[in-house]
Amino acid sequence: MTLAQRERQALVQAMAEAGPDAPTLCGDWTARDLAAHLVVRERRPDAAPGILLKPFASYLDSVQRKVTQRPFADLLDEVRSGPPLLLRPVDSLMNTTEMFVHHEDVRRAAPGWEPRTLSAADENQLWKVLTGLARMAYRKSPVTVALSTPDGRRTVARQVGDRTVVLAGQPSELLLHAFGRNAVRLEATGAPDDVALVHALDRSV
Repeated sequence: MTLAQRERQALVQAMAEAGPDAPTLCGDWTARDLAAHLVVRERRPDAAPGILLKPFASYLDSVQRKVTQRPFADLLDEVRSGPPLLLRPVDSLMNTTEMFVHHEDVRRAAPGWEPRTLSAADENQLWKVLTGLARMAYRKSPVTVALSTPDGRRTVARQVGDRTVVLAGQPSELLLHAFGRNAVRLEATGAPDDVALVHALDRSV
């Protein structure tokens, strides 16, 4: 199984165990809301553009509200079954980060969470994704942002001015931070005010 497939199954299991009303790290979304989002994203091509394009957002909201009212178990079954046939060739490209980040959104919304230990291969795959999106994630930073891993890999996500914040941790933790999550295990070095600025950034991609 690919990382995307494994994370999909783990995400569904986490949502099932947490229950439909469990909180997530996706704003005020519950596990039910998150499941509905995933179904709409993959199975409602008429509404999915509203995820990225504001002119279509109101239609997306309308569709998602209706989908959210369906039985939670049915929503989980649709997510579990994977993308429609036409999207399966691009499943890894389309869903690796989506499933990984949302799996952690469910896990880390619960008290007492701990990071998972991922394989070196999985961490390497997430690092490749991270280096491709880091510039966009930290584009609004007023200070230079560098990302580094325990094994010595490093990338500069944003180069500006002479003040620098370095975020250090596993690729999986760095990726979650780049996607706007602050429930991460990272070490941040730099002036305290600059570190606070980076953590407070709008890091939406």
